[in-house]
Amino acid sequence: MSSGMNNEIAVLGVGMHPWGKWGHNFVEYGVKAARNALQDSGVHWQDVGFVSGAATMRCGYPGYVAGATFAQALGWQGAEVNTSYAACASGSQALAAARAKILSGACDVALVVGADTTPKGFLAPQKGERPDDPDWVRFRLGITNPTYFALYARRRMEMYGDTQDDFALVKVKNAEHGFQNENARYRKKFSAEDVAASNMVADPLRLMDICATSDGGAALVVSSVEYARKIGRGDAVKVAAISTVTPTYASSVIEMPDIATDSAAVVDAHSFRAALPVKAYEEAGISPADVSVAEVYDLSTALELDWIEDLQLCERGQAAQLVREGATRVGGRLPINPSGGLACFGEAVPAQAIAQVCELTWQLRGAAGARQVEGAKVGITANQGLFGHGSSVILKR
Repeated sequence: MSSGMNNEIAVLGVGMHPWGKWGHNFVEYGVKAARNALQDSGVHWQDVGFVSGAATMRCGYPGYVAGATFAQALGWQGAEVNTSYAACASGSQALAAARAKILSGACDVALVVGADTTPKGFLAPQKGERPDDPDWVRFRLGITNPTYFALYARRRMEMYGDTQDDFALVKVKNAEHGFQNENARYRKKFSAEDVAASNMVADPLRLMDICATSDGGAALVVSSVEYARKIGRGDAVKVAAISTVTPTYASSVIEMPDIATDSAAVVDAHSFRAALPVKAYEEAGISPADVSVAEVYDLSTALELDWIEDLQLCERGQAAQLVREGATRVGGRLPINPSGGLACFGEAVPAQAIAQVCELTWQLRGAAGARQVEGAKVGITANQGLFGHGSSVILKR
């Protein structure tokens, strides 16, 4: 897709259901988020032409057909529906489907919704013996998410000299941000000493280095730029790019799905995570230097540092130094995860990529309250949906 304003859509409304461990039906969270987004947008539910749901695998058949489930719960009104699944990137895929529908001219306004109810503990693979399923294989080998991301953390320590103290600073920073966020599950400040005193889960990651699993919901009302102007919202935040690309070569790091794969292209080498922002920047017509704020997938504290570098916001191996300097705090020169990130929210898989867009929309509107990034004009997201599904979204004012 070429760069330029012709690819942009407007974000008219954003809404969330607070993250927690509520134990209710996921539909409740999604409907609450959707109604909040509709109210924020000023658009009537009857005027929505397309409902794009992010699927959940944990809530039975209604989760598999989330788009139709949310449309029914809000009241049938004839809208077309879609459901997308891409692990942690599901929300971005649902947004991409809505954008395609809008840019094709098939509808003016779309509602994007993701919500989840999660069990206590690990997000485990489906039951059964499936040796050809890499997710099943990794759990069989004991490579749960904390173990998997501990390997990345150890790699940073060996290659760049990062320390557990550096990882702890990421948690401290995110906890400070999340303390100011009414939608966050964990609203408590922590010290580096608190992190160091927490239990070791997967060396070198401690309990406070790893995010939890949560219940929650998030929603967006998006439209064509022309429709936004027509209703007096020409100044709305715009989605300038959505990247869901695959890598161009098999990474030298054990990175799903690249346990053993080969490249089919003779091109510049980009690994899974690093490939995502390349396409996003190109599509939006901007460079990393233009970014004011980022919301990234901090399943672990160390992974946040990887993402800062993957987004080309600093040189390889320099992210920890940014954190030490305070650059990634709200008030610093490059705030990362002003929402508090997954550290304060936990994973609600189909909702989290949408929640990132909600946060950046508030930031770019200047409506983020105590966690506002001053003068924010461009925001970027990053999500790692395992097995070749990742995403990066750019929003512009």
